[in-house]
Amino acid sequence: MFDTIKLENGVSIVMEQISSVRSVALGIFIKNGSINETPKNNGISHFIEHMLFKGTAKRTAKDIAEEIDNIGGQLNAFTSKEYTCYYARVLDTHIDTAIDVLTDMIFNSKFDNLEIEKEAKVILEEISMYEDTPDDVIFTKLQKEIWKDSPLGYSILGSKENVSSFKHKDFVDYINEKYVGENIVVAIGGSFDREKVLDIIKQKMINMPKGKPSVDADKKYIYTPSRTKIYKDIEQLHLALVFEGISIKDKYNYSMSLLSTIIGGGMSSILFQKVREQYGLAYSIYAYNNGYINNGLFNIYVALNKEQLDKTINIIYKEIEQLKRNKITKEQIEKTKEQLKSNYIMGLENTYNRMSSIGRSKILIDKIKTPDEIIQEVDLIQKEDIDYLIDKVFNMDKMSISLVGKVDDIKIETL
Repeated sequence: MFDTIKLENGVSIVMEQISSVRSVALGIFIKNGSINETPKNNGISHFIEHMLFKGTAKRTAKDIAEEIDNIGGQLNAFTSKEYTCYYARVLDTHIDTAIDVLTDMIFNSKFDNLEIEKEAKVILEEISMYEDTPDDVIFTKLQKEIWKDSPLGYSILGSKENVSSFKHKDFVDYINEKYVGENIVVAIGGSFDREKVLDIIKQKMINMPKGKPSVDADKKYIYTPSRTKIYKDIEQLHLALVFEGISIKDKYNYSMSLLSTIIGGGMSSILFQKVREQYGLAYSIYAYNNGYINNGLFNIYVALNKEQLDKTINIIYKEIEQLKRNKITKEQIEKTKEQLKSNYIMGLENTYNRMSSIGRSKILIDKIKTPDEIIQEVDLIQKEDIDYLIDKVFNMDKMSISLVGKVDDIKIETL
């Protein structure tokens, strides 16, 4: 069962006690990501995520790492387009330490100028690493084109120019604006004393200013069909076919998960069986729906030999046309329901997954569903729902294409 408490300053606390485990996961979610940035400060949310590990008024960066390592815990963070999360997972006997370290990072990080300079170099290397990773480049570039002139198209890492320019004041001003009560959810999942933990969190979070809630992620942005190609001197060709998908708030969200699983979600999926197993054209091929609060993309990705590009695309087009013409059988839908439920239920055995699920749901859509409610949502999926999504998503006139590799002689307009 979930507990949800909202403090006077806007901070929300969501808790799920799990008596069958001895660990606990704690996450502090901030409704702030690259979607809240501007061209001039794009990348600052991710940079702040790094800087919160670089020392506070009472802890050095080494102290932060050692304090969690010494209790056998895990400490990490990530930044997405729509939110940032700082989290720890520890034994239930060490929840006090996890709360103290995470809140110290949130409230008391120093943003020391020397540390900023050092961490900028680290992030520049991270950007270079991503630029050397074709399956990251392909979607980053395409999203920039698809979400033209909107922050949904911004890179989470930002540009090298921006990262090299940020100063102490930039971080302090930004965090004072965005890290405020109305944008924060504290999520806890696992074994813990409810009253004790709630009291500690209230004490730690009470001085957080209320501030203004972030609204950029709540907007509907315009999808623009795009075609891009990026030359890289690599052996494989990387292909992305992208359609406008649906948001995580859409009533067909679970149906979309089922459809993407059938199309490219595993070894028995349509595209894997056709492209890899039947024709041996690619090692890696998969599909997934990338849902945001009010927007979405349906992505198909393939890594293949350049000589097989035309044949592979023709097979994918043919399978999409067959889907549109013949749809999917009720038998296949029922089998995939069991696959979805199994994956979801097994994931619930991990306290981090439980914490992440309730925290993400609260910060993005302000609603948390119980495991039984989610299972029921999957069970209620009808063939008509899948038929509707096939017709809605696979509009070939609005398909976007991106290629990365030795693409100079490829006419992407004709694909």
